[in-house]
Amino acid sequence: MFADYAIHDWNERNLRTIFGMAAAGLGGLELNSGIAGLSSLKKEFGAARHMMGRIAATYSKPAFNLPYTAIHGVKVAVSEQTVWSAPYCNLVNFKRDTDRNDPKVLLAAPLSGHYATLLRGTVEALLPSHDVYVTDWVNARDVQPKAGKFGLDDYVSYIKDMLRHMGAGAHVIAVCQPTVPVLAAVSQMAADDEAFQPLSMTLMGGPIDTGAAPTEVTKLAETRPLQWFKDNALSVVPGGYAAAGMTVYPGYKQLTGFMMMNAERHVQSHWDMFSHLRQGDQESAGKIAAFYDEYLAVMDIPADFYIETVEQVFQKRSLAKGEMIIGNQKVSPSAIRNTALLTVEGEKDDISAPGQTEAAHTLCNNISSSRKFHHLQRGCGHYGIFEGRRWRDEICPRVTGFIRQAGVDNGLKYSEIPGNTRLLPSNFSQFLEPN
Repeated sequence: MFADYAIHDWNERNLRTIFGMAAAGLGGLELNSGIAGLSSLKKEFGAARHMMGRIAATYSKPAFNLPYTAIHGVKVAVSEQTVWSAPYCNLVNFKRDTDRNDPKVLLAAPLSGHYATLLRGTVEALLPSHDVYVTDWVNARDVQPKAGKFGLDDYVSYIKDMLRHMGAGAHVIAVCQPTVPVLAAVSQMAADDEAFQPLSMTLMGGPIDTGAAPTEVTKLAETRPLQWFKDNALSVVPGGYAAAGMTVYPGYKQLTGFMMMNAERHVQSHWDMFSHLRQGDQESAGKIAAFYDEYLAVMDIPADFYIETVEQVFQKRSLAKGEMIIGNQKVSPSAIRNTALLTVEGEKDDISAPGQTEAAHTLCNNISSSRKFHHLQRGCGHYGIFEGRRWRDEICPRVTGFIRQAGVDNGLKYSEIPGNTRLLPSNFSQFLEPN
């Protein structure tokens, strides 16, 4: 276990060199074919060169690349500003060049292998009518050992500190894995009667109660002892990185797991990319490449956080059973009274199946029924909840309406919803039925 990261790193560097040389060789053949007027052969060599180059590439943290948004049909500049920072996370505000008064939203990104840029589409759709803040997690191998370990308690503490930093009137959205620590954070803030409890909480496709709807992911966690995950998932960061000597769940192991879950689909996607390149269809190939540029960029996760999540969320179901302890304080969702709740699930979600997130409504039994809502998106898988057409056209407008209604219920007045955002009915209850 302890040497496998170093071995992988060494192998990857060597393979990158080999495939880079192969790509260069194919580039020469591509050039010669063009000179000889063999256009079809040139495309073959060009497609092969491109695929070899992708194998040789290093997929580092992508950029959000959202320099503008459109409000009332007008292009508005957006800049990323780090407004709060800790060793394992930065809070990034997507500052819009406008004086609009829109809801402040903390978007909690998963700490589960991919960078926060996986939520690029989520941020993009929210920007016209929200003041967006995102948890931008740091690759664990880039964190100095002096920062100490990072566990589930720390994630909850970070969320509370960020909400305090954002101040009164904030809202929070959690996508997938962070639904659990976000619900825990809001529960503890409510129990302590803190001033900066969020006005609303939107939980999307997350494992609030994995027992409500088993999936292959939950079955794996339930059928293996915790020691199995420690022995097979964890590795020690090798030399050459800031966190050398620290134990992590490496990104490359996570990526292997992601790929194996849908191996046939990924093989077919790469074959399709190659075929498009051979046919000269750069646009179709580019769309596939853009997806994998993001998908193949993975980060290491702190070992303590990973193991505690497996144990507390999947094996013991501590939150669902009322047994979760964070920072020596019991987590009691029933303490929440002043934060409105919306849960969102995808009908075809095979990671956090329908029922897992909706379970939050049972736990938050002291929120008024008129302020609790649930939306099941038909025909939607896990990623479709926060990315793509269904997110933009069906889910985001509901989230927008829910957040604004929660603000209005607390006496806040917001700027008019931009005309380029799908209009919402004046009576929110007609749009999203209470749970």
